[in-house]
Parts: sequence; C-alpha cells; structure tokens
Amino acid sequence: MTASGDRMAALRAAGRDRYTRSMNAHPQQSASVLARAQEALDGIIVGKAEQVRLALCCLIAGGHLLLEDAPGMGKTTLAHGLGAVLGLEFKRVQFTADLLPADVLGVSIFDPASRQFAFHRGPVFTQLLLADEINRATPKTQSALLEAMAEGQVTIDGTLHLLPKPFFVVATQNPRHQIGTFPLPESQMDRFLMRLDLGFPDRAAERRLLTEDPRRIVLDRQPAILSAAEVGQAQEAVRAVRVAAPLIDYLQDLLAASRTASGLSGGFSPRAGLGLLLATRAYALLAGRSHALPEDLQAVAVAVLAHRVEAADASQQVRALLERVAVP
Repeated sequence: MTASGDRMAALRAAGRDRYTRSMNAHPQQSASVLARAQEALDGIIVGKAEQVRLALCCLIAGGHLLLEDAPGMGKTTLAHGLGAVLGLEFKRVQFTADLLPADVLGVSIFDPASRQFAFHRGPVFTQLLLADEINRATPKTQSALLEAMAEGQVTIDGTLHLLPKPFFVVATQNPRHQIGTFPLPESQMDRFLMRLDLGFPDRAAERRLLTEDPRRIVLDRQPAILSAAEVGQAQEAVRAVRVAAPLIDYLQDLLAASRTASGLSGGFSPRAGLGLLLATRAYALLAGRSHALPEDLQAVAVAVLAHRVEAADASQQVRALLERVAVP
C-alpha cells in the first residue's frame, strides 16, 4: 500500500468525525437520478466507468470538459452520450484550420429590408457544445470560446448575448504530436475544469464493442435520464455539499506544496483550487453523500490539476503531490 493509502486507511480506522460532524447524513435527492444517468453512460462507453464518472462529475459541477486521446477511442461518443443522457440541446462544431471565430459565435449581417444589422447566432448558442478536434483550429478561433466558457456569454460588435443555461463545452483534441494541430494556450486550458483520456478498452469491453450494436445505434435509442432543469438542480445540489474545515486545510496544504514543487511550474492558482473544491463536492454527490471526504478530492485531483501545468509527466507529478501531503 502507498503512503497515501496508509494515511487513508488510518483515517477510516479512526473514523470520519472531522469530516461529517454536524452534517446531514442523507444523500441529496439528485444522487439517485445521477446514478441512473451514470448507468446509462456506462452502457454507451463500455469499460470506462471511472472516466464516465469523472465526466459526469465535471458537468454537474458546471465545468467544461477536455477529452484528449488518439482518434477512435470514443471521445466523440462520450460527448454525444452526455448530451443524450442529460437531456441537453446539443450542437457539434468540427474544428479545422480554416474555421473562423464567426463560424462558432455567429455574425451580424445587414438586412436591407430593415436597414439594420441582424445578429445570426452561431452554434455556441446551445446547452452542450462539442468542439471536436479543437486543437486543429488556429489559436484565434480557439480563443473565441474564452468568454463563453468563463462568463456564459459572448460579445459581438459591442453587444452582449447571453448563452443558454446550463452551458457546457466538451472539447476533444488529438495528441499534440500529430500533424496539423495547434496547442491550446494556457488561458484556454485553464477554462476546462477537467481533462480526461479514455485509453484502450480492456479485452472484455472491446469484445462488447465488436459484438454488440454500433455505438451510434445505442446512442439513438438512449432516452434522456435528466432534463436541463434537473441538471440545474443537480448543480445546486453540488454547491450544497458540505466541506469541513479539515478538508479545506488539506486543499490549502496541497496548493501550498505545489507552489514549491520543482516539477509543477510554479504551482496551482486559486482558480485551480476553486475548481478542485467544486469537483470534490460533485464527486461526493455522485457517491450519494451530502458531505465531501478526502478520497473525493483525491479521486478528482489529477483530472482537475494536471492539465494546468506544462510538464510531460504532469499526472505523475500530481499523484506524487498527493503522496507527499498528509491528510489532516
């Protein structure tokens, strides 16, 4: 067992009073419907239960999701599955080198009849936007999503346009070494709450993919488990998940340790800490609890933090940080 595992075992043996005292022991009402949503997604993306759980965690936390992997691993299928299961309006934009910001956001066009400019909304005006192969577009087009992801709005010709609620971006990108890709700038990467990779399926999961109906057919017959309103309720339930002071201490210890670690490029920002806290709450809710525990934070830490630093072994560096910092 690792040092972190030893600490967690000791914590369980000693009891969890520090994290559960004066907290409601009953799970939030949203937990049961979210469990059904996860079960449905597991039937679409087979053999990737933890990645599916983290993806669902990201969206109910109100964050945006980056899926990075080689072509053919199921990234686009997962994005379609999230839209179908969560009952969200879904649009897809295929990012290419010649894509312009107006192709994503929309454009004002002069109407001779009214002698006025009329704004024609782009595909970003939806509840779940799939930005497919986002790193094949130029940095200028990539950055067109910054305001939308950060503020839930876009500004065109000085006029502010609000986006629907909820609003999520699920972006896919191919590995950076592939020809024809543009790396996402740090400011863009920081707008994603989580980055996930799916990886190759195990033998049993691949067998199902080879012998069962194609995923497109599975998706077509998948009914919505939630509605957009229920997704909003789940987001409210996430914010209501209790976090005890010792867990905040643990989070601050991790952030402080990252800022002196040699392999983490100066450490993690307060925004990263806020994202980690929000994802921790969401993971606890998915577990059916109304209070968060250290293992919830540890479960989401790599997905939330690793893409925020420039390091080839960023995920390994975050795991090492978790090993070094003691649970209070």
